[in-house]
Amino acid sequence: THAILFIYFFFKQLDQIIIHQQVELLEAILGTETSSKYEIKNHLGQRVYFAVEENDCFDRNLCSPIRSFTIRIADNMGREVITVNRPLRCNSCWFPCFLQELEVQSPPGTTAGYVVQNWDPFLPKFTIQNESKEDVLKIIGPYATCGCFEDVDFEVKALNEMSTIGKISKYWSGFVNNAFTNTANFGIHVPVDLDVRIKAVMIGACFLIDLMFFENSLDRL
Repeated sequence: THAILFIYFFFKQLDQIIIHQQVELLEAILGTETSSKYEIKNHLGQRVYFAVEENDCFDRNLCSPIRSFTIRIADNMGREVITVNRPLRCNSCWFPCFLQELEVQSPPGTTAGYVVQNWDPFLPKFTIQNESKEDVLKIIGPYATCGCFEDVDFEVKALNEMSTIGKISKYWSGFVNNAFTNTANFGIHVPVDLDVRIKAVMIGACFLIDLMFFENSLDRL
């Protein structure tokens, strides 16, 4: 109960969430794909949650970046507060019936919402859904996501795709970092009065965007 109340009050007052992927030394030196680990921080840079990806070596090295995973998000006391589940699905516009989808649970065991990839021949597009699978928001990315020398913004839009209410940004952090590691820094900007459950779903959307478009950083320079 305490963890649930903490989630509510943390997200209730927040309009910016910073997600920092931790550097894995083995991955940086040998190029071996390891489980992703993230720190989730508030706008002051204070760590509030940490996240760990769970899957096996086969998924990470042969199925990346379309691998299935479970990401468990815990508070600083080690209590799991959010669970993100992604099944193995396709990552090609040639298979519009089997595109990416993930479920976000907050608290674990209770669905908060879904992130569903939409078919589009040119742009990355996603729909944010609530726990009843009703459409709530859209996310639309740029045509090119390489992000050379600049941030890459995925705009959070109303369902009519006309008005922008926020964004998920992949921050450019320098050639050395991007070239030799897959580590990434993201910022999520949303209205402060957005439903706290949808804010939790936006974290899941950020993880999905990271793995789909920025997992192999060297390939995208």
